[in-house]
Amino acid sequence: LSAPGDSPDPHQRRIGIGIDLGTTHSLVATMRDSLPQCLPDTQGRVLLPSVVHYDADGRVSTGHEALRWQVADSANTIVSVKRLMGRSLHDIESIQGQWLPYALVADHASQGMVRVRTRAGDKSPVEISASLLAALRQRAEASLGAAVEGAVITVPAYFDDAQRQATKDAAQLAGLPVLRLINEPTAAALAYGLDKASEGLYAVFDLGGGTFDISVLRMEKGVFEVLATGGDSALGGDDYDRALADWVQQHSGLQAAHAEDRTAWLMAARACKHSLTAEDSAVFSAPAGEQVVQQIIRRSDFAQATHSLTQRCLQAVRVTLNDAQLTVADVQGVVMVGGSSRMPVVQEAIAAFFGKPLLCDLNPDEVVALGAAIQADQLLGNAGAHDVLLLDVIPLSLGIETMGGLVERIIPRNQTIPVAMAQEFTTYQDGQTAMSLH
Repeated sequence: LSAPGDSPDPHQRRIGIGIDLGTTHSLVATMRDSLPQCLPDTQGRVLLPSVVHYDADGRVSTGHEALRWQVADSANTIVSVKRLMGRSLHDIESIQGQWLPYALVADHASQGMVRVRTRAGDKSPVEISASLLAALRQRAEASLGAAVEGAVITVPAYFDDAQRQATKDAAQLAGLPVLRLINEPTAAALAYGLDKASEGLYAVFDLGGGTFDISVLRMEKGVFEVLATGGDSALGGDDYDRALADWVQQHSGLQAAHAEDRTAWLMAARACKHSLTAEDSAVFSAPAGEQVVQQIIRRSDFAQATHSLTQRCLQAVRVTLNDAQLTVADVQGVVMVGGSSRMPVVQEAIAAFFGKPLLCDLNPDEVVALGAAIQADQLLGNAGAHDVLLLDVIPLSLGIETMGGLVERIIPRNQTIPVAMAQEFTTYQDGQTAMSLH
Protein backbone atom coordinates (compact mmCIF):
# COMPACT_ATOMS: atom_id res chain seq x y z
CA LEU A 1 0.00 0.00 0.00
CA SER A 2 1.21 3.53 -0.72
CA ALA A 3 -0.20 6.99 -0.11
CA PRO A 4 -0.20 9.76 -2.72
CA GLY A 5 3.25 11.30 -2.95
CA ASP A 6 4.99 8.12 -1.81
CA SER A 7 7.56 6.38 -3.99
CA PRO A 8 6.14 4.68 -7.10
CA ASP A 9 4.18 1.49 -6.66
CA PRO A 10 6.63 -1.45 -6.85
CA HIS A 11 3.90 -3.55 -8.48
CA GLN A 12 3.36 -1.07 -11.31
CA ARG A 13 4.26 -2.48 -14.70
CA ARG A 14 7.54 -1.15 -16.12
CA ILE A 15 7.60 -0.23 -19.80
CA GLY A 16 9.90 -2.46 -21.82
CA ILE A 17 10.19 -2.84 -25.59
CA GLY A 18 11.77 -5.27 -28.01
CA ILE A 19 13.36 -3.87 -31.17
CA ASP A 20 14.23 -5.75 -34.33
CA LEU A 21 16.71 -3.45 -36.08
CA GLY A 22 16.62 -5.00 -39.55
CA THR A 23 18.46 -4.44 -42.82
CA THR A 24 15.26 -3.76 -44.80
CA HIS A 25 12.62 -3.10 -42.11
CA SER A 26 12.67 -2.43 -38.37
CA LEU A 27 9.95 -3.06 -35.76
CA VAL A 28 9.18 -2.34 -32.12
CA ALA A 29 7.05 -4.58 -29.90
CA THR A 30 5.89 -4.64 -26.28
CA MET A 31 3.81 -6.82 -23.93
CA ARG A 32 0.10 -6.07 -23.66
CA ASP A 33 -2.26 -8.26 -21.64
CA SER A 34 0.53 -10.86 -21.27
CA LEU A 35 0.91 -11.11 -25.07
CA PRO A 36 3.64 -9.58 -27.23
CA GLN A 37 2.38 -7.10 -29.84
CA CYS A 38 4.12 -5.08 -32.55
CA LEU A 39 3.37 -1.36 -32.27
CA PRO A 40 2.09 0.42 -35.42
CA ASP A 41 2.70 4.03 -36.44
CA THR A 42 -0.10 6.64 -36.69
CA GLN A 43 -1.15 5.17 -40.04
CA GLY A 44 -1.33 1.61 -38.73
CA ARG A 45 1.91 0.40 -40.36
CA VAL A 46 3.97 -1.97 -38.22
CA LEU A 47 7.08 -2.11 -40.46
CA LEU A 48 9.44 0.88 -40.50
CA PRO A 49 11.63 0.80 -43.64
CA SER A 50 15.27 0.96 -42.49
CA VAL A 51 15.96 4.01 -44.66
CA VAL A 52 17.36 7.44 -43.68
CA HIS A 53 17.36 10.49 -45.99
CA TYR A 54 19.32 13.75 -45.58
CA ASP A 55 17.69 16.62 -47.48
CA ALA A 56 19.15 19.94 -48.70
CA ASP A 57 17.68 21.85 -45.72
CA GLY A 58 19.52 19.68 -43.20
CA ARG A 59 16.37 17.74 -42.25
CA VAL A 60 16.66 14.02 -41.49
CA SER A 61 13.72 11.78 -42.41
CA THR A 62 13.31 8.06 -41.72
CA GLY A 63 11.10 5.18 -42.78
CA HIS A 64 8.34 5.62 -45.38
CA GLU A 65 9.09 9.33 -45.80
CA ALA A 66 12.76 8.63 -46.57
CA LEU A 67 11.84 5.75 -48.89
CA ARG A 68 10.21 8.22 -51.32
CA TRP A 69 13.67 9.63 -52.13
CA GLN A 70 15.32 6.30 -52.91
CA VAL A 71 15.47 6.85 -56.69
CA ALA A 72 15.29 10.66 -56.89
CA ASP A 73 18.14 11.27 -54.42
CA SER A 74 19.84 7.89 -53.99
CA ALA A 75 23.23 9.37 -52.97
CA ASN A 76 21.68 10.87 -49.80
CA THR A 77 19.18 8.07 -49.09
CA ILE A 78 20.90 5.43 -46.97
CA VAL A 79 19.53 1.88 -47.19
CA SER A 80 20.85 -1.41 -45.71
CA VAL A 81 23.02 0.43 -43.17
CA LYS A 82 23.02 -2.66 -40.94
CA ARG A 83 25.56 -4.27 -43.30
CA LEU A 84 28.00 -1.42 -42.53
CA MET A 85 27.78 -1.65 -38.72
CA GLY A 86 31.14 -2.23 -37.04
CA ARG A 87 32.88 -2.61 -40.40
CA SER A 88 35.95 -0.97 -41.91
CA LEU A 89 36.02 0.17 -45.54
CA HIS A 90 38.38 -2.75 -46.23
CA ASP A 91 35.81 -5.22 -44.81
CA ILE A 92 33.04 -4.09 -47.14
CA GLU A 93 34.88 -3.46 -50.37
CA SER A 94 33.13 -6.56 -51.71
CA ILE A 95 29.76 -4.90 -50.94
CA GLN A 96 30.83 -1.62 -52.56
CA GLY A 97 30.29 -3.04 -56.00
CA GLN A 98 28.52 -1.27 -58.79
CA TRP A 99 25.16 -1.62 -57.06
CA LEU A 100 25.84 0.55 -53.98
CA PRO A 101 24.04 3.88 -54.61
CA TYR A 102 25.92 6.00 -52.06
CA ALA A 103 29.63 6.73 -51.56
CA LEU A 104 31.66 5.20 -48.70
CA VAL A 105 34.82 6.67 -47.17
CA ALA A 106 37.25 5.46 -44.51
CA ASP A 107 37.42 7.24 -41.16
CA HIS A 108 41.15 7.20 -40.38
CA ALA A 109 40.53 8.56 -36.88
CA SER A 110 38.85 5.24 -35.97
CA GLN A 111 41.08 2.67 -37.70
CA GLY A 112 39.49 2.97 -41.13
CA MET A 113 35.89 2.35 -40.01
CA VAL A 114 33.46 3.07 -42.82
CA ARG A 115 31.48 6.31 -43.10
CA VAL A 116 28.79 7.27 -45.61
CA ARG A 117 29.28 10.48 -47.61
CA THR A 118 26.11 12.62 -47.61
CA ARG A 119 25.27 16.27 -48.20
CA ALA A 120 24.99 16.60 -44.39
CA GLY A 121 28.61 15.44 -44.02
CA ASP A 122 30.18 12.03 -43.52
CA LYS A 123 27.87 9.95 -41.33
CA SER A 124 28.83 6.81 -39.42
CA PRO A 125 26.57 3.73 -39.55
CA VAL A 126 26.05 4.24 -35.80
CA GLU A 127 24.57 7.74 -36.36
CA ILE A 128 22.34 6.52 -39.20
CA SER A 129 21.08 3.54 -37.15
CA ALA A 130 20.48 5.85 -34.17
CA SER A 131 18.00 7.85 -36.31
CA LEU A 132 16.02 4.64 -36.94
CA LEU A 133 16.13 3.59 -33.27
CA ALA A 134 15.02 7.08 -32.18
CA ALA A 135 12.03 6.86 -34.55
CA LEU A 136 11.05 3.49 -33.01
CA ARG A 137 11.49 4.86 -29.46
CA GLN A 138 9.22 7.83 -30.28
CA ARG A 139 6.63 5.47 -31.80
CA ALA A 140 6.66 3.30 -28.65
CA GLU A 141 6.40 6.25 -26.25
CA ALA A 142 3.55 7.81 -28.26
CA SER A 143 1.72 4.48 -28.36
CA LEU A 144 2.28 3.56 -24.70
CA GLY A 145 2.02 7.09 -23.25
CA ALA A 146 5.12 6.66 -21.08
CA ALA A 147 8.90 6.72 -21.29
CA VAL A 148 10.65 3.49 -22.22
CA GLU A 149 12.50 2.04 -19.21
CA GLY A 150 14.37 -0.73 -21.01
CA ALA A 151 14.88 -2.17 -24.47
CA VAL A 152 16.07 -5.51 -25.78
CA ILE A 153 17.57 -5.14 -29.27
CA THR A 154 18.06 -8.11 -31.55
CA VAL A 155 21.22 -8.70 -33.58
CA PRO A 156 22.15 -11.46 -36.03
CA ALA A 157 23.63 -14.41 -34.15
CA TYR A 158 26.70 -14.22 -36.38
CA PHE A 159 27.45 -10.55 -35.57
CA ASP A 160 30.95 -10.16 -34.17
CA ASP A 161 31.94 -8.02 -31.17
CA ALA A 162 32.52 -4.82 -33.21
CA GLN A 163 29.07 -5.11 -34.83
CA ARG A 164 27.38 -5.70 -31.47
CA GLN A 165 29.19 -2.75 -29.89
CA ALA A 166 28.15 -0.50 -32.79
CA THR A 167 24.51 -1.52 -32.20
CA LYS A 168 24.81 -0.61 -28.49
CA ASP A 169 26.40 2.74 -29.38
CA ALA A 170 23.52 3.51 -31.77
CA ALA A 171 20.96 2.72 -29.05
CA GLN A 172 22.77 4.96 -26.57
CA LEU A 173 22.81 7.79 -29.13
CA ALA A 174 19.04 7.30 -29.63
CA GLY A 175 18.40 7.60 -25.87
CA LEU A 176 17.44 3.95 -25.39
CA PRO A 177 18.39 2.14 -22.16
CA VAL A 178 19.59 -1.26 -23.46
CA LEU A 179 18.84 -4.19 -21.19
CA ARG A 180 20.45 -6.77 -23.47
CA LEU A 181 21.30 -7.64 -27.04
CA ILE A 182 19.69 -10.94 -28.00
CA ASN A 183 20.42 -13.10 -31.04
CA GLU A 184 17.65 -12.95 -33.66
CA PRO A 185 17.10 -16.73 -34.03
CA THR A 186 16.95 -17.07 -30.22
CA ALA A 187 14.33 -14.30 -30.01
CA ALA A 188 12.32 -15.99 -32.77
CA ALA A 189 12.51 -19.35 -30.97
CA LEU A 190 11.37 -17.68 -27.75
CA ALA A 191 8.26 -16.23 -29.43
CA TYR A 192 7.54 -19.43 -31.36
CA GLY A 193 8.15 -21.78 -28.42
CA LEU A 194 5.88 -19.84 -26.05
CA ASP A 195 3.17 -19.33 -28.68
CA LYS A 196 3.07 -22.97 -29.78
CA ALA A 197 4.18 -24.62 -26.51
CA SER A 198 6.75 -26.53 -28.57
CA GLU A 199 9.27 -28.90 -27.00
CA GLY A 200 12.19 -30.76 -28.54
CA LEU A 201 14.99 -29.94 -30.98
CA TYR A 202 14.26 -27.17 -33.47
CA ALA A 203 16.28 -25.35 -36.12
CA VAL A 204 15.62 -21.63 -36.65
CA PHE A 205 16.41 -20.56 -40.21
CA ASP A 206 16.63 -16.75 -40.29
CA LEU A 207 17.22 -15.14 -43.69
CA GLY A 208 16.73 -11.38 -43.59
CA GLY A 209 17.50 -8.54 -45.95
CA GLY A 210 21.22 -8.48 -45.27
CA THR A 211 22.13 -11.24 -42.81
CA PHE A 212 21.64 -14.99 -42.45
CA ASP A 213 21.61 -17.06 -39.25
CA ILE A 214 20.90 -20.68 -38.45
CA SER A 215 20.53 -21.84 -34.84
CA VAL A 216 19.69 -25.23 -33.37
CA LEU A 217 17.86 -25.12 -30.02
CA ARG A 218 16.48 -27.52 -27.48
CA MET A 219 13.18 -26.28 -26.00
CA GLU A 220 11.72 -27.88 -22.90
CA LYS A 221 9.58 -26.56 -20.03
CA GLY A 222 10.54 -22.91 -20.39
CA VAL A 223 14.24 -23.61 -21.01
CA PHE A 224 15.61 -22.48 -24.39
CA GLU A 225 19.07 -23.94 -24.85
CA VAL A 226 20.99 -23.01 -27.99
CA LEU A 227 23.18 -25.95 -29.03
CA ALA A 228 24.95 -24.31 -31.98
CA THR A 229 24.65 -21.25 -34.18
CA GLY A 230 26.13 -20.30 -37.52
CA GLY A 231 25.49 -18.14 -40.54
CA ASP A 232 26.83 -15.32 -42.66
CA SER A 233 26.51 -11.64 -41.69
CA ALA A 234 26.88 -10.62 -45.36
CA LEU A 235 24.23 -12.81 -46.98
CA GLY A 236 20.58 -11.86 -47.38
CA GLY A 237 17.77 -10.69 -49.61
CA ASP A 238 19.89 -7.75 -50.85
CA ASP A 239 22.31 -10.26 -52.40
CA TYR A 240 19.44 -12.07 -54.15
CA ASP A 241 18.39 -8.68 -55.62
CA ARG A 242 21.93 -7.98 -56.83
CA ALA A 243 22.30 -11.48 -58.29
CA LEU A 244 19.09 -11.06 -60.30
CA ALA A 245 20.15 -7.58 -61.49
CA ASP A 246 23.52 -9.04 -62.61
CA TRP A 247 21.70 -11.87 -64.44
CA VAL A 248 19.48 -9.36 -66.29
CA GLN A 249 22.56 -7.34 -67.30
CA GLN A 250 24.18 -10.47 -68.76
CA HIS A 251 21.06 -11.58 -70.65
CA SER A 252 19.83 -8.19 -71.86
CA GLY A 253 23.19 -6.70 -72.84
CA LEU A 254 22.14 -3.41 -71.20
CA GLN A 255 23.79 -1.70 -68.22
CA ALA A 256 22.56 0.45 -65.35
CA ALA A 257 24.52 3.58 -66.21
CA HIS A 258 23.91 6.04 -63.33
CA ALA A 259 23.40 5.80 -59.56
CA GLU A 260 19.67 6.47 -60.02
CA ASP A 261 19.50 3.70 -62.65
CA ARG A 262 21.32 1.28 -60.35
CA THR A 263 18.82 1.98 -57.56
CA ALA A 264 15.93 1.51 -60.00
CA TRP A 265 17.41 -1.84 -61.14
CA LEU A 266 17.67 -3.07 -57.54
CA MET A 267 14.09 -1.98 -56.83
CA ALA A 268 12.92 -3.75 -60.01
CA ALA A 269 14.80 -6.90 -58.94
CA ARG A 270 13.18 -6.75 -55.50
CA ALA A 271 9.72 -6.28 -57.05
CA CYS A 272 10.33 -9.36 -59.26
CA LYS A 273 11.50 -11.37 -56.24
CA HIS A 274 8.33 -10.46 -54.33
CA SER A 275 6.07 -11.27 -57.33
CA LEU A 276 7.73 -14.66 -57.83
CA THR A 277 6.69 -15.69 -54.31
CA ALA A 278 3.12 -16.04 -55.59
CA GLU A 279 3.49 -16.07 -59.39
CA ASP A 280 5.43 -18.29 -61.81
CA SER A 281 6.83 -15.32 -63.75
CA ALA A 282 7.31 -11.55 -63.40
CA VAL A 283 8.44 -8.66 -65.60
CA PHE A 284 11.73 -6.89 -64.82
CA SER A 285 11.45 -3.27 -66.02
CA ALA A 286 14.05 -0.56 -65.35
CA PRO A 287 15.79 2.34 -67.15
CA ALA A 288 19.20 1.83 -68.78
CA GLY A 289 20.35 5.27 -69.86
CA GLU A 290 18.16 6.29 -72.82
CA GLN A 291 16.65 2.81 -73.08
CA VAL A 292 14.36 0.69 -70.90
CA VAL A 293 15.12 -2.95 -70.17
CA GLN A 294 12.09 -5.28 -70.19
CA GLN A 295 12.71 -8.90 -69.31
CA ILE A 296 10.37 -11.73 -68.31
CA ILE A 297 11.80 -13.54 -65.26
CA ARG A 298 10.59 -17.07 -64.55
CA ARG A 299 11.06 -18.87 -61.24
CA SER A 300 13.63 -21.14 -62.91
CA ASP A 301 15.59 -18.03 -64.04
CA PHE A 302 15.58 -16.64 -60.51
CA ALA A 303 16.70 -20.02 -59.10
CA GLN A 304 19.54 -20.14 -61.63
CA ALA A 305 20.66 -16.55 -60.92
CA THR A 306 20.72 -17.11 -57.14
CA HIS A 307 21.82 -20.77 -56.98
CA SER A 308 25.21 -20.01 -55.39
CA LEU A 309 23.56 -17.93 -52.61
CA THR A 310 21.12 -20.71 -51.71
CA GLN A 311 24.04 -23.17 -51.62
CA ARG A 312 25.86 -20.85 -49.17
CA CYS A 313 22.78 -21.02 -46.89
CA LEU A 314 22.77 -24.84 -47.04
CA GLN A 315 26.50 -25.03 -46.34
CA ALA A 316 26.07 -22.94 -43.17
CA VAL A 317 23.21 -25.26 -42.09
CA ARG A 318 25.48 -28.33 -42.56
CA VAL A 319 28.28 -26.76 -40.51
CA THR A 320 25.92 -25.79 -37.68
CA LEU A 321 24.36 -29.27 -37.46
CA ASN A 322 27.87 -30.72 -37.42
CA ASP A 323 28.90 -28.34 -34.59
CA ALA A 324 25.84 -29.44 -32.59
CA GLN A 325 26.75 -33.11 -33.34
CA LEU A 326 23.27 -33.68 -34.76
CA THR A 327 21.86 -35.19 -37.93
CA VAL A 328 18.93 -33.95 -40.00
CA ALA A 329 16.77 -36.72 -38.50
CA ASP A 330 17.30 -35.30 -34.95
CA VAL A 331 15.61 -31.99 -35.82
CA GLN A 332 11.86 -31.99 -35.13
CA GLY A 333 10.98 -28.84 -37.04
CA VAL A 334 12.42 -25.86 -38.90
CA VAL A 335 11.09 -22.42 -37.95
CA MET A 336 11.35 -19.98 -40.87
CA VAL A 337 12.18 -16.40 -39.89
CA GLY A 338 12.95 -13.21 -41.83
CA GLY A 339 11.25 -11.73 -44.88
CA SER A 340 13.63 -13.41 -47.32
CA SER A 341 12.68 -16.86 -46.00
CA ARG A 342 9.42 -16.45 -47.97
CA MET A 343 11.24 -17.05 -51.29
CA PRO A 344 10.02 -20.36 -52.80
CA VAL A 345 13.56 -21.14 -54.01
CA VAL A 346 14.79 -21.00 -50.40
CA GLN A 347 11.80 -22.84 -48.89
CA GLU A 348 12.08 -25.67 -51.41
CA ALA A 349 15.83 -26.07 -50.77
CA ILE A 350 15.42 -26.13 -46.97
CA ALA A 351 12.38 -28.46 -47.04
CA ALA A 352 14.33 -30.86 -49.30
CA PHE A 353 17.40 -30.69 -47.04
CA PHE A 354 15.51 -31.43 -43.80
CA GLY A 355 12.90 -33.67 -45.43
CA LYS A 356 10.03 -32.22 -43.40
CA PRO A 357 7.42 -29.41 -43.71
CA LEU A 358 8.58 -25.95 -42.65
CA LEU A 359 6.98 -24.03 -39.76
CA CYS A 360 5.77 -20.63 -41.00
CA ASP A 361 2.84 -20.18 -38.57
CA LEU A 362 4.02 -16.85 -37.12
CA ASN A 363 4.68 -13.80 -39.30
CA PRO A 364 8.38 -14.13 -40.24
CA ASP A 365 8.75 -10.31 -40.25
CA GLU A 366 7.40 -9.87 -36.71
CA VAL A 367 8.45 -12.96 -34.75
CA VAL A 368 11.93 -11.62 -33.83
CA ALA A 369 10.57 -8.36 -32.36
CA LEU A 370 7.90 -10.31 -30.43
CA GLY A 371 10.56 -12.53 -28.84
CA ALA A 372 12.62 -9.46 -27.87
CA ALA A 373 9.54 -7.91 -26.18
CA ILE A 374 9.03 -11.10 -24.12
CA GLN A 375 12.67 -10.96 -22.99
CA ALA A 376 12.47 -7.22 -22.13
CA ASP A 377 9.36 -7.82 -20.01
CA GLN A 378 11.16 -10.57 -18.10
CA LEU A 379 14.37 -8.57 -17.57
CA LEU A 380 12.38 -5.64 -16.12
CA GLY A 381 10.92 -8.05 -13.57
CA ASN A 382 7.28 -7.38 -14.40
CA ALA A 383 4.77 -9.46 -12.48
CA GLY A 384 3.33 -12.23 -14.62
CA ALA A 385 6.23 -12.14 -17.05
CA HIS A 386 6.93 -15.41 -18.85
CA ASP A 387 9.26 -17.49 -16.69
CA VAL A 388 11.85 -18.62 -19.23
CA LEU A 389 15.54 -19.44 -19.08
CA LEU A 390 17.66 -18.56 -22.08
CA LEU A 391 20.95 -20.39 -22.53
CA ASP A 392 22.66 -18.82 -25.54
CA VAL A 393 26.06 -19.49 -27.06
CA ILE A 394 28.91 -17.37 -28.40
CA PRO A 395 28.84 -17.51 -32.23
CA LEU A 396 32.55 -16.90 -32.87
CA SER A 397 35.63 -18.15 -31.04
CA LEU A 398 37.46 -15.68 -28.80
CA GLY A 399 41.19 -15.53 -28.29
CA ILE A 400 44.26 -13.31 -28.40
CA GLU A 401 46.90 -12.64 -31.02
CA THR A 402 50.26 -14.30 -30.33
CA MET A 403 53.70 -13.66 -31.80
CA GLY A 404 53.72 -14.23 -35.55
CA GLY A 405 50.19 -12.87 -36.04
CA LEU A 406 48.40 -16.12 -35.13
CA VAL A 407 45.33 -16.25 -32.92
CA GLU A 408 45.35 -18.53 -29.90
CA ARG A 409 41.76 -19.62 -29.32
CA ILE A 410 40.74 -19.50 -25.65
CA ILE A 411 36.95 -19.83 -25.80
CA PRO A 412 35.71 -22.00 -28.71
CA ARG A 413 32.58 -21.05 -30.65
CA ASN A 414 29.19 -22.43 -29.57
CA GLN A 415 30.21 -22.36 -25.89
CA THR A 416 27.20 -21.72 -23.62
CA ILE A 417 27.42 -18.29 -21.98
CA PRO A 418 28.18 -17.01 -19.41
CA VAL A 419 31.53 -18.81 -19.49
CA ALA A 420 34.98 -18.27 -17.97
CA MET A 421 38.10 -19.93 -19.36
CA ALA A 422 41.76 -19.37 -18.58
CA GLN A 423 45.01 -20.08 -20.35
CA GLU A 424 48.63 -19.33 -19.44
CA PHE A 425 50.86 -17.41 -21.83
CA THR A 426 54.57 -16.66 -21.59
CA THR A 427 56.51 -13.66 -22.82
CA TYR A 428 58.16 -13.84 -26.23
CA GLN A 429 61.64 -12.75 -25.02
CA ASP A 430 63.52 -13.11 -21.76
CA GLY A 431 63.46 -10.02 -19.58
CA GLN A 432 60.38 -8.61 -21.31
CA THR A 433 58.65 -6.07 -19.03
CA ALA A 434 55.38 -5.40 -20.91
CA MET A 435 52.86 -7.09 -23.24
CA SER A 436 50.41 -5.67 -25.73
CA LEU A 437 47.23 -7.74 -25.92
CA HIS A 438 45.20 -7.86 -29.15
